[in-house]
Amino acid sequence: MNAPDRFELFVIPEGKRKVEMEEDTKIPNAATFKIEREDHTLANMLRMQLLKDPRVLFAGYKIPHPLEHNFVLKIQTAPDTTPENALGDAITELIQEIGQLKNKFEMDVIRQRAFEDAKASHGAGMDGDDMALDPHRAGLDVDF
Repeated sequence: MNAPDRFELFVIPEGKRKVEMEEDTKIPNAATFKIEREDHTLANMLRMQLLKDPRVLFAGYKIPHPLEHNFVLKIQTAPDTTPENALGDAITELIQEIGQLKNKFEMDVIRQRAFEDAKASHGAGMDGDDMALDPHRAGLDVDF
C-alpha cells in the first residue's frame, strides 16, 4: 500500500520548523505562516480566533495538498499591531478558552456522577423519572 507511515502525521522532519513566517511584500501588515504537522482542526480554530480580534483585517487558511500535513495561514492586521502579535494573542486566548471548556466539562461530569449516585441511593422511595426531571429532589445542590 502507498499510504505514508502514521508517524509522518505528527513528527516534524529534520531540518523543518513547526512554524515558518514570511512577510508579505505587496500587502501592508500582512504575513503568511506555514504550520507543519497540523490540519483543519487547528487552522480553523486559529482563523476564527483571529477574526474575533478587531485589529485583524483578514485571516484565512488553506491546506496546500491533502497528502501534505501542514496548512498556510494568512493574516493581515491594522497598522497598530503585527501579524505575529495577533497570532500570539489568538493562541493565548485559545489556550484559555480550551482550559475553561475543560473545567466546565469536568464539573459537569462530577455533577452527573453525583446525580447518578444520589439517584441510586435514594431511588427506593422515588420514581426514577421524577428524579431525572428534578435533581433537587434527589438531594443535589446544582445550578443549571
